[in-house]
Amino acid sequence: MARGSQEKLPTTPAPTAEDPAGVRNIVLVGHAGSGKTTLVEAVLAATGTIGRAGSVTEGTTVCDHDPAAIKQQRSVSLACAPITYNGIKINLLDTPGYADFTGELRAGLRAADAALFVVSAADGMDAATVALWQECADAGTPRAVAIARLDHPRADFDEAVALCQRVFGDGVQPLYLPMHGDDGESIAGLIGLITQRVYDYSNGYPPTVKDPDAEHLPIIEESRNELIEAIIAESEDETLMDRYLAGENIEQAVLIEDLEKAVARGHFYPVVPVCAGTGVGLDALLELMVGAFPTPLEHPLPPVSTVDGKPIEPLTCDPSGPLVAEVVKTTIDPYVGRVSLVRVFSGTLRPDTPVHISGHGLEERGHPDHDADERVSHIYSPLGATLREVNVCIAGDICAITKSTAAETGDTISSKDKPLLMAPWKMPEPLLPVAVVPKTRSDEDALAKNLAKLVAGDPTLRLERNPETHQLVLWCMGEAHADVVLDRLRAGGVELTTEPAKVPFREAFTTGGKGHGRHVKQSGGHGQYAVCDIEVEPLPRGSGFEFLDKVVGGAVPHNYIPSVEKGVRAQMERGLISGNKVVDLRVTLVDGKAHSVDSSDAAFQTAGQLALKDAAEKAQIALLEPIDEIVITVPDGSVGAVMSDLSGRRGRVLGTEADPAGGEKTQVRAEVPAAELLRYLVDLRSMTAGAGTFTRAFARYEPMPQHLADQIRKEMAASH
Repeated sequence: MARGSQEKLPTTPAPTAEDPAGVRNIVLVGHAGSGKTTLVEAVLAATGTIGRAGSVTEGTTVCDHDPAAIKQQRSVSLACAPITYNGIKINLLDTPGYADFTGELRAGLRAADAALFVVSAADGMDAATVALWQECADAGTPRAVAIARLDHPRADFDEAVALCQRVFGDGVQPLYLPMHGDDGESIAGLIGLITQRVYDYSNGYPPTVKDPDAEHLPIIEESRNELIEAIIAESEDETLMDRYLAGENIEQAVLIEDLEKAVARGHFYPVVPVCAGTGVGLDALLELMVGAFPTPLEHPLPPVSTVDGKPIEPLTCDPSGPLVAEVVKTTIDPYVGRVSLVRVFSGTLRPDTPVHISGHGLEERGHPDHDADERVSHIYSPLGATLREVNVCIAGDICAITKSTAAETGDTISSKDKPLLMAPWKMPEPLLPVAVVPKTRSDEDALAKNLAKLVAGDPTLRLERNPETHQLVLWCMGEAHADVVLDRLRAGGVELTTEPAKVPFREAFTTGGKGHGRHVKQSGGHGQYAVCDIEVEPLPRGSGFEFLDKVVGGAVPHNYIPSVEKGVRAQMERGLISGNKVVDLRVTLVDGKAHSVDSSDAAFQTAGQLALKDAAEKAQIALLEPIDEIVITVPDGSVGAVMSDLSGRRGRVLGTEADPAGGEKTQVRAEVPAAELLRYLVDLRSMTAGAGTFTRAFARYEPMPQHLADQIRKEMAASH
């Protein structure tokens, strides 16, 4: 439950829906600082859902109740804020704008049926917002734009609209124009271009509606004509444009109906100016949400299959259909425990109902395929961290369940009698490694427990226990994401430190040689005796290990030959010169000696290890490093800087091409040593103002330059 001031607690009962037609699921997206969370707070206050809007810095916002959000003074997780307006339930999904929390954004897009892009009138937008617009376009997601922060000293509504039209393309048109107050600077109201009315907020929210002054008429006429032509261009009535061009006055009701249809189809993108601080435009925005954004009935459902992967007939958003819901987000509340935000796509979720929970295989992230039966005891309407119990959640609506032991982000909730599985949504790959070290043994146990919870709720967090570097590595989306994860671990009572992630190198013989291993000991009347002679020769990269027996005359008894191989393999795992695994080697046992009483399996294992060490002292050994193939996507203007940086990282550029997704971007393919990529995510964002992205895949191992290999050997020697 929420722990803030009384003003932040809900002042109205939890909104419910009885029909999917009465629901709107809208995700708010935009860059960090654009004003999304502030806008949601203002809408909550304007609809009477809460008593007063707050701010992150105060630590009082409904959406940013997470201690990590308060510490970073920005949204770090997805939050749901349901409201009721004109009898319609609107689920507002507030998402973080910072690139590190893209996973939360993806979850919000999955749960929503439309997107509201919030653009700051003072700061414009970032490249990630532009890319997201294209992604929504590819998916056919209906969109609208809210130009926010109109009260900022640098705010420029006209420039913000022009920017949106340049980068978002055709179909972006304002429905209202801001109207200045008597001081000539503040925004006191809006001018409706379709209604040709003035909405005056001088005395607060809601506005006073009146006719425009004479000075406003020329402004209205010019902008209104552009808007009407854009609406008519998307109309299903092909005669409408001819009638308009012939001078016919198109009725306001016809324009509004065509506008709403075009928005719902994802063909027209209205712009509404809003100011969270003064309430300007909040009612206009709410009218747009309920009138123009589609209902869940109009949104196609993701593909669904049986739990064993067999496709089924496409489902519809029918409260009477088979139950199919999805865990959009799982969080751990310190008071309530596990809280799962759930979008119901088909059927109806009821309290005290047995359900089946199915999960996708994510072994690389720490939670593999799973299927479990559970009972949903209670259903809640979530308002940030506040949970208000409800009796039912129908298809198309969003709710929360608590204390599920199986539900993880991305899981499907279905009927126990007819288990189903929804196709997963695309999540970005974490690319910043952070090695964590618990301070004590008890912290080790607490770390494992808390990490399991975090990974279950955050698909963008990958856990790796590297057996070669002996590190526990968290792969994160960036430094801010890593800070949040570490803060949550420490809040869970885990004392830990971090250290740089290590790259697993390899050692390989570059020349052949011979090795002699002699292990002779006498202790307490019991002896150990084993002697072996081996020959070593390097194999081509990727060949692995071969062990040959060419002993003549039984010099090494047959039963001890596997012991020699076992000892050689053990020494290869431990390394010879740098503590890294030895690869691509053929070892041939050619001779040896044994004692009828004192020889043993353990003695010949030790002799095998000594023989390999002896061979290493006489041969040349190279240090191999992993090489990754990376694909970098950057704005065209950043290609030169990226190519130069790759050269400094010992990278080899394989080629460039225009980004297949379109836009003014280029893809650069290159091969780069993995050691040079540990912080590449951070550096790439810095070089490209946050617009650059990359993917990586292991290619092969290659010999490291000698001076770098010598440096690593010295570091290893010093550490031991």
